[in-house]
Amino acid sequence: MPPLTGLHRREALRLMGAGIALAAGGCSRPDEEILPYVRQPEQLLPGVPARYATALPLSGFARGVHAVAVDGRPIKIEGNPLHPGSRGATDVFLEAAVLDLYDPDRSRAPSERVAGIASWEAFGKAYARPLSEARGGAGFRLLTGRVASPTLLRQIAAMRAAMPEAAWHVHEPLDEANARAGAALAFGRPLRALPRLDRAEIVVCLEADPLGPGPDQIRLSADLMERRRDPSRFGRLFVAEGLPTLTGIKADERRALPPAATEALLVHLANGFAAGLPGPALPEPERRFADRILTDLRAHPGRAVVLVGEALAPELHALAHWLNARLSAPIDRIAPPDALADLAPGTLADLCEDIAGGKVSCLAILGTNPVQTAPADLGVSELLRRVPFSVQVGTHADETAGGTHWHLPLAHDLESWSDLRATDGTASLVQPLVRPLYGGRSVHEVLNLLTGAEARRGYDIVRETWQGAWQDHRRPGDTDFEGWWRRCLHDGTIPGSAAAPVALPEPALPALPAPPARCDLTLLLTPDPALWDGRGANNAWLQECPHPVTKQVWGNALLLSHGEAARRGVKDGQAVSLTVRGTSLIAPVAVISGIADGVAGLSLGHGRARAGQIGNGVGVDAYRLTRADATRTIRDVSLTLLDERREILRTQNYTRIEGETGTLFPRLDLAALAASEPKGNGPDRPTLLEPWTGDADGHAWGMVIDTAACIGCNACVIACQSENNVPVVGPEEIARGRMMHWLRVDIYDSGKPERIEAGFQPVPCMHCEHAPCEPVCPVAASVHDGEGLNLQVYNRCVGTRFCEANCPYKVRRFNFFGYADGQEYASLGAEPVRAQRNPNVTVRARGVMEKCTYCVQRIAGERQAAERDGRPMGEVATACQSACPTRAIRFGDLNAPGSGVAAQRSDPRHYALMAELNTRPRTTYLADLRNPAREDRT
Repeated sequence: MPPLTGLHRREALRLMGAGIALAAGGCSRPDEEILPYVRQPEQLLPGVPARYATALPLSGFARGVHAVAVDGRPIKIEGNPLHPGSRGATDVFLEAAVLDLYDPDRSRAPSERVAGIASWEAFGKAYARPLSEARGGAGFRLLTGRVASPTLLRQIAAMRAAMPEAAWHVHEPLDEANARAGAALAFGRPLRALPRLDRAEIVVCLEADPLGPGPDQIRLSADLMERRRDPSRFGRLFVAEGLPTLTGIKADERRALPPAATEALLVHLANGFAAGLPGPALPEPERRFADRILTDLRAHPGRAVVLVGEALAPELHALAHWLNARLSAPIDRIAPPDALADLAPGTLADLCEDIAGGKVSCLAILGTNPVQTAPADLGVSELLRRVPFSVQVGTHADETAGGTHWHLPLAHDLESWSDLRATDGTASLVQPLVRPLYGGRSVHEVLNLLTGAEARRGYDIVRETWQGAWQDHRRPGDTDFEGWWRRCLHDGTIPGSAAAPVALPEPALPALPAPPARCDLTLLLTPDPALWDGRGANNAWLQECPHPVTKQVWGNALLLSHGEAARRGVKDGQAVSLTVRGTSLIAPVAVISGIADGVAGLSLGHGRARAGQIGNGVGVDAYRLTRADATRTIRDVSLTLLDERREILRTQNYTRIEGETGTLFPRLDLAALAASEPKGNGPDRPTLLEPWTGDADGHAWGMVIDTAACIGCNACVIACQSENNVPVVGPEEIARGRMMHWLRVDIYDSGKPERIEAGFQPVPCMHCEHAPCEPVCPVAASVHDGEGLNLQVYNRCVGTRFCEANCPYKVRRFNFFGYADGQEYASLGAEPVRAQRNPNVTVRARGVMEKCTYCVQRIAGERQAAERDGRPMGEVATACQSACPTRAIRFGDLNAPGSGVAAQRSDPRHYALMAELNTRPRTTYLADLRNPAREDRT
């Protein structure tokens, strides 16, 4: 079924009968009761936000959230502080999930490949025959993504009991296959490792990116940065990698090495602890680097850990387990939360083999897209044609839906009842905020249909799971299931459900494979920091979210180092042809610093053909180059230059400024911290602006951003976009140099092309006390209020853009078009999408200037609540502050007693951006902080 176009008002009115009144003011609540996280009024008050605890998955694993709804419409996602997977923070995927809910390209009805749109009843009739022929499950296969839902695992176990000849297979595009195999080599059983970075003072990452995107990003980054806030426990972070990652950018010492050299480095470290392996050939600079690591590892027993990434083979993962055992590393190892004890699923390769052998008569694909994401050599698309009956269940009619006989619409996670486990095993209940907008059904309801089980509501299926398990998880005082159930819905987690660490024998020292032959170019395929494995391709917020390092949007590019590009005669933006085993792919080249020579990088998830109106044809499809034996690291790639250029859309230009980087982005060594003096706003300098006379209302709002804690993940950017109705402009406008984000995260590099020394700096509006934008506005649209906020009065603005020209920080955005008012990009003007908008924030029309307001609507909400309750104003958290996983952003009242923001302004690392301009900004910074082992510029 092709993607549907924008929804007309007549269709919107028809959807009211299915549970949504978008034009009239909001979505209806589901039949079952959903419990708010905080005490709610007796009746739902119009315009008053309600918060509900639930969980959202990434690659199957849960991160607990609070979904904020106004008048029954979910409008914002925030982290659940009680959940170990989110800790009150979010990432870009969580923030963007609310836009996915309203995606007009989502499937609206079952469809049959030949006849087109059908009904659930029609599917039931068509499915009855193949199901009845699969007696005992013979010929029936179920393919899913990673399953970390206790209820879904229980249903699959029941399916196998009722249909013993059926088989269950799992395909997760970004699965940790090498890590899983490495644990099995080391311990003889599948295990999941949970590094405790809050207890590790020496962290060594070899092609590992714990701070990068993934299901565990929030927990790991929060642990590491919280420990590094204490100078006595700051520790040291060593990184060796082929491509610059978020972890590599934050490293105290980093080396850009190809995977083969990183493998040799790990062997050298293991030999330093008497592994007795054949000594690898390491060049002298890498040997000195390894020896510095060894010195620190030996000096910190029990407080050091070595992490290995998916680019390295399973044997190297097993070697890392052996080395961590010698270090007594702070790592918990648990039974995988996504597995049944007595039922190991088959792989996608096993399924393909069965189809090729004629063993599959009925195939059900549940919530995964193997036609797009499977290794190319498996030929999934061709094999699907051999299956007599196939059905795909998903939120969109994607590439796999185009190859199956039937497609069924799946409900969004914010529309359905379910449960999920986090990476540490903690279980959460998933509760809906609205009825299914487009007629989809929950995964539990669909699986009952596919296996011929009794038709039941998802609520009853999930509740049944925990009725049988609540005795094991109840707290003292819980005497009845109903009270326990309501408390779990309220808190968002199941108490006592985290997996206990497993007692293990000493890991075996693996036999290492022969070193691979030297190759000319190694291609590393990485998760996309915005699209992940491609599931976010039709989300406009994610498409326009800049890559943290390259700042590219709306596409991907082949990454090469300056040295490699010069050697091959390739220029930035030039198109090249990549060839792997006869398969070619054309991609533009982006030349950036920090990449190892002999290494190229390409992110997955782009180049989709059936993503929807937003994501179709954006970027290049790197999955075409994957093979079953090489899904992330591909050797012997041939590269051919083409006489063609392709524009790479970036939101930050690369500019060399000799001698000024340290002024814009100060960076201190830990040893020099004690001698530092706070810079503050700097002394007053001569100015033509009127002097600041103070905060008339008694409140002085300010923000301090700790650049040492910022990991550049962009969660703050998407959170601001969701909270403040910030529009998407699309690739054509980006190409003209226009964007609308109220907050950007700049990257500064004070190193060399081959040795980056980079850091991240979030830049919102500075809310200057001496604001250059204010006196130049002819209509007084840019003004100060009595609490120090620099505000923009939209209905005064006539679009002269004088304020933008006078802003030295370039944080003001102009509506060249009605990006949210009649000239929206692609399908973003559809009626369902408008339901996401925050009613407390004005939707700006064409021709006005807009910028960060410090989330003034949240300040106003707290002021009203304080007046109503007869108390002083409490803390106010901006959207960017709430989202930040490392708590790098701190906002508050500088005049409040015990103000944390005021205390940070006396920190020796405190400084104001471009303080010499005497703008006296209210947004200030703490300098970046590193702890290199010693000065090393070789």
